[in-house]
Amino acid sequence: MNTLIGTMNRKISFYLALILVFIFTVVTDAMSELHPVNHENIIYLVNHGWHAGLVLKRTDIPDNLWPESKNFSHAQYLEIGWGDKDYYQSPNPHLGIAIKAILWPTSSVLHIVALNHGVTSYFPNSEIIEFRLSDDNFNRMIEYIAASHSKDPDDISKPIANGLYGHSHFYLAREKYHLFNTCNVWTAKALHATGCPINSALTITTEGLMSQARSCGIAMPKESAVSVNPKNKK
Repeated sequence: MNTLIGTMNRKISFYLALILVFIFTVVTDAMSELHPVNHENIIYLVNHGWHAGLVLKRTDIPDNLWPESKNFSHAQYLEIGWGDKDYYQSPNPHLGIAIKAILWPTSSVLHIVALNHGVTSYFPNSEIIEFRLSDDNFNRMIEYIAASHSKDPDDISKPIANGLYGHSHFYLAREKYHLFNTCNVWTAKALHATGCPINSALTITTEGLMSQARSCGIAMPKESAVSVNPKNKK
């Protein structure tokens, strides 16, 4: 009899344990839905004068969303810009190139720079705005950047030239550059993908972009320089 009672007690204890595990799982899932744990992704908008660049932490980028970012696996941050192919790559851009870029649609490029220090240290004289993004909003921005690449028949985007400063490269881009689709408009669209209510039609100039972006982000304090500042480029 004692053996039978002992066996029954063990079975009851086992089933009670299963019930408790089930209840704990249900409650935990319900609490997660009510109070989700959000991972914040921090990005920066850097005012370079003629144009503005986006800076983000490389390890925040999902590998499957932007394959080209793997070419900068050593970098702590990546700065991304977009602009007219000839003007952006020219070491000494002249008025003729600028007029051509404005008056009719021209080919464009992405400029990607590897950074390994704090953003305010690299760009001490630039206005910098910080944005804190959820995973979903951050990923939508990454998808926009990735979709800007022009791909070859094998669906690969390769560097076409070294960039302007630091460890950087130019990549061919899909869109055409013109008066109503400037580098700042491209950046505004990237920010709009994050949920920032920015009107890209009003961001042809850098100030048009920055004035709207200030309402979505936080101004960063300036620091001492540790690296060479970029040239003013479109």
